Amino acid sequence: MKKTALLNAAISELIATMGHGDTLVIGDVGLPAPAGVPVIDLAVTRGVPDFMTVLNTVLSELQVEFHIVADEMQSVSPALAAQVAALDLPQRRSMSHEDFKQATARAKAYIRTGECTPYANIILGSGVVF
Repeated sequence: MKKTALLNAAISELIATMGHGDTLVIGDVGLPAPAGVPVIDLAVTRGVPDFMTVLNTVLSELQVEFHIVADEMQSVSPALAAQVAALDLPQRRSMSHEDFKQATARAKAYIRTGECTPYANIILGSGVVF
């Protein structure tokens, strides 16, 4: 059995196969799944699992080089924006929600949470550990 926090086999395999610059989306229940991008659907019911739990667990295993959020997160969901900012992730990028949705089409995979907070979405860019 794994010793780290991440127990989901599909997410663990995804992270193990990510290369430098590959992207991964973690999204709320309302973010459209991009055509052709594999979806790991974790949503069970409203709020379960929540965005921050999934994000923190993924961050326990993924080397992140940059991250992208929608501009709207700051104004519409400031408490969530503050939680994400407190993680001190490298190279924050921000773009309109429409541009964000287009950027998800280039992701290696999309992890859907049960989060119902508006704009609870992030794109993580994979870094290298050396």
